[in-house]
Amino acid sequence: MNVPLSWGRVFTARTFDVPAVVFVLVLGAGYLAAAHRMPGWPRGRRAAFLAGLATILLMTCSFLGVYDDELFWARAVQVVVFLMVTPLLLALGAPLTLVLATAPFADRLRKLGRGTFARALTFPLVITVLLIIPPFAIYLTPLYELTLRHGAVDEIVRLGVLCCGFVYFWTRLRVDPTPREDHHLVSFGVSLTEVILDAALGLVLWLGPLRAADYYHALARAWGPDPHTDQIIGAGILWIGGDVAGLPFVGALFTRWMRDDDRQAKRIDRELDEREEKGEAPSGLWWENDPQLAERFRRR
Repeated sequence: MNVPLSWGRVFTARTFDVPAVVFVLVLGAGYLAAAHRMPGWPRGRRAAFLAGLATILLMTCSFLGVYDDELFWARAVQVVVFLMVTPLLLALGAPLTLVLATAPFADRLRKLGRGTFARALTFPLVITVLLIIPPFAIYLTPLYELTLRHGAVDEIVRLGVLCCGFVYFWTRLRVDPTPREDHHLVSFGVSLTEVILDAALGLVLWLGPLRAADYYHALARAWGPDPHTDQIIGAGILWIGGDVAGLPFVGALFTRWMRDDDRQAKRIDRELDEREEKGEAPSGLWWENDPQLAERFRRR
């Protein structure tokens, strides 16, 4: 049993999560080494990736890591960050671009990235499942109590949540090369689905029975909120916190959408200008003069 959580303990309580620290050190060293081999690698990408690694240490080695086995809400914060914040920052760092540019096995990775399995894994429905299923699998199955009782299970689940989140943000933001080029509206649709199901999970945890009841009753914690109130607080974090954490992604997605449309419009104007310079006067319907739409109709 830990010392009761207080405002002072929020700033002073520390723990050393060995797997998390090793994971951060390996990824950080690998990323910085690869970035050093790429002249002119953007500082913003480097900062985003390192900030993502910093959130891992914050979630596992700060007071949240100290009290995550005693407070339901502390673990809920970890789930939201590992699913929605950390992978977003890591994806903004464009790590796959660095791997493809510096790794000796890059050609093999490119071949795998163009393969059927990669395209199936990044299909919008699969991505939706990867984003939505982890919280439900954790809290509505015996898995949650296993993470409380077994440190190894806890570390594996954290890694799985982080990987699911990364695949989602990687394929939706498309800072790195992706196997598919789905329209940005698909990403907004997935985000809307996630918001709705976050609310559903929050209501289930708020109104439903206590999760891992035997474990929490055996703790006999005499400080802080009672187990039921603690779960209600955690349900609110999973519901509202998940939606708030997703707002930066929506902003980044909208910005990228506008930039993509601007680049596409400039490309089309440039191709049309080149045709005019060659004396190829536009004729026919407007879409026949749009290179992209014309190509699409020719394929059909």
